[in-house]
Amino acid sequence: MSSSRELLARLVAFDTTSRESNLALIDFVGDYLERFGVSCELIYNAQKTKANLFATIGPADVPGIVLSGHTDVVPVDGQPWTFPPFELSEADGRLYGRGTADMKGYIACVLALVPALTRASLHMPVHIALSYDEEVGCLGVRSLLASLRARPVKPMLCVIGEPTELQPVLGHKGKVAVRCDVQGAACHSAHAPSGVNAIEYAAQLIGELGRLGEALRAADALDERFDPPFSTIQTGVISGGTALNIVPEQCRFDFEVRALPTLDPQQIVTAMHAYAEQKLLPAMQAVSARSEIRFTELSSYPGLDIPLHSQAAKLIAGFCGSRAFGTVAFGTEGGLFDQSGIPAVVCGPGSMEQGHKPDEFISVAQLDACDAMLKRVLAFASQP
Repeated sequence: MSSSRELLARLVAFDTTSRESNLALIDFVGDYLERFGVSCELIYNAQKTKANLFATIGPADVPGIVLSGHTDVVPVDGQPWTFPPFELSEADGRLYGRGTADMKGYIACVLALVPALTRASLHMPVHIALSYDEEVGCLGVRSLLASLRARPVKPMLCVIGEPTELQPVLGHKGKVAVRCDVQGAACHSAHAPSGVNAIEYAAQLIGELGRLGEALRAADALDERFDPPFSTIQTGVISGGTALNIVPEQCRFDFEVRALPTLDPQQIVTAMHAYAEQKLLPAMQAVSARSEIRFTELSSYPGLDIPLHSQAAKLIAGFCGSRAFGTVAFGTEGGLFDQSGIPAVVCGPGSMEQGHKPDEFISVAQLDACDAMLKRVLAFASQP
């Protein structure tokens, strides 16, 4: 039997940066579960280089609790680490390493609970769900959820163990990320009106995004549970042009919409399509028929908004010992679970203040507190 700290050391040692395979970690978890007589299902990506893992402990014919986490981590490239990122280091009550907070600390606590789960007389199942490629758009969990949707019995709750300092979170914004490619027509800048300046048209599109963003700040669209309390739009990447004396033929920019749960972010994308087609393309194509504006979705996930008086809220309050329900600014897989008919809450050890940063850490106290929370999950699942 391994402690959560020992298991965390093993998990951190796997470089599961999203661009890498997670199979070594998944194989380790599969072997670990097998030691306790727990079988698991692996759901691979198309290339067979990554996999989700789903395991059930206890009776599978009644609704139970899913303990869910993602196995991938963000890169360490260019970050000034003072501790080795893929080796667990302890100092001053903190455990350092990539993924300690986001979110291998939670996964380690879940795995540490397995021996007790297998010894207990469970009256409902406790499921373990591990996904891949969460950090690049919540990609891997979708095939796992497709598998769960086909089963006759759905879980009653999913606990997403993202770092919230073990405070219960019932909501977060949804997101859509989009790439816009503007195709213009090049010519010598001395004859600029004879060309189609892709950068200038991209600038008009970005300006329209700004106007749409300002409208989202309207008082009737505010939700004070969130910070900021309104949906946001921002352009984060742009490139275009080759030389000052050439009218630029191409320009590309990426933008994102982070939307309150009450707003479908696709509405903004639809509005941008309409603006491009109705306001810009006629003038562009009057000069060059080759002109076009293309929008490509890069990633998206839905928001999460669990009612305060729901069974899911009651359950997580009991597990973590708090009814101080909140929201988080970052996204999770919770909205996708909820869309699939599995109510989801977010509650895990550590803080996102340390996530994605050099010298990422989780405190020993938070790891111990998560162990205690999961023992309450065990007690609940053992009730007749």
